Amino acid sequence: MMEEDHHSSHIPQWKKDEVEDIKKLIKQYPIFGVIGIGGIPAKQLQKMRRDLKDKAVLKVSRNTLIRRALDESGDVKEMDEYVDVQTALVFTEQNPFKLYKTLEKSKSPSPIKAGAIAPRDIIVEKGPTSFPPGPILGDMQAAGIPAAIDKGKVVIKETKAVAKEGEAVSQKLASMLTRLEIYPMEVGLDLKAAFENGLVFTPDVLAIDEDKYFSDIVLATQQAFNMSVFAAYPTADNIKTLIAKAATESRNLGVNAVVLEPGVIDALLGKAQSQMFSVAAAASANNEEAVDDELKEALGAAASAVAVATETVEAVEEKEEEQEEESTEEDGMAGLGALFG
Repeated sequence: MMEEDHHSSHIPQWKKDEVEDIKKLIKQYPIFGVIGIGGIPAKQLQKMRRDLKDKAVLKVSRNTLIRRALDESGDVKEMDEYVDVQTALVFTEQNPFKLYKTLEKSKSPSPIKAGAIAPRDIIVEKGPTSFPPGPILGDMQAAGIPAAIDKGKVVIKETKAVAKEGEAVSQKLASMLTRLEIYPMEVGLDLKAAFENGLVFTPDVLAIDEDKYFSDIVLATQQAFNMSVFAAYPTADNIKTLIAKAATESRNLGVNAVVLEPGVIDALLGKAQSQMFSVAAAASANNEEAVDDELKEALGAAASAVAVATETVEAVEEKEEEQEEESTEEDGMAGLGALFG
């Protein structure tokens, strides 16, 4: 114990203050993250800090002090494993997903330095450049870029991957990519993990394609609606569709079964007329002087259907008129009764 006190007494006060400041921020904000700041120039880092002013607090400190503060802050100790070379902390009230999105927006394309590892395949596209003929042609060829002279300009003859993902970039290639304004690197605050309510969120969880997420929700909603209609499961959202579907199916059944009802009589009349015309057209196409027995029978059946349907319509209309007259008379008698007591 004395040894520990003796060791602590030799820690500079500014380091103690720095650890306490980090611990205070951890308690103050519900969410904090460990971010990588490697390769970011100081001027650009200051700009990023200003851009985050109203959204988050960026804290740059030594890794040893960050680890000490995490170790002394209770259940956040597991964030220690994400502290690496050139690390900083970010504190916010945004949820981890918004924080990740905010930090991703802060990134910008940057030239690649000699000796750096290509983060992905570096492609040089075929086409003209703005360079006139000169020593640059040899420099491009030496860097592995297929260049030539065409119409007084340096052109790239074919699209080529000049560096594969994971390969180190040479000095010549790095210089030429910069001159061609090809920036393979992305410089920005790189969120390694975020902590909220005892949970650690890593980038693979936070990187959500919002457009795909939205389209998946829309698709799921459509599929659920279609399933409920197919299963005839009534809900407030599908009841109109179910009623319309039932009405259509019952009408089709009435037409196919030749049920003489007011709701389908117009369709039956149309169907009978269409069949009659089809039979007549078939007889005419054969240039026959007289329609044979089968055609006569078909025509007779169609005509009978039309006649029966017409009679049914007239009977229905007559019955409706009688019911209307009876209803009117009853209403009149009821009115007289009310008038004379």
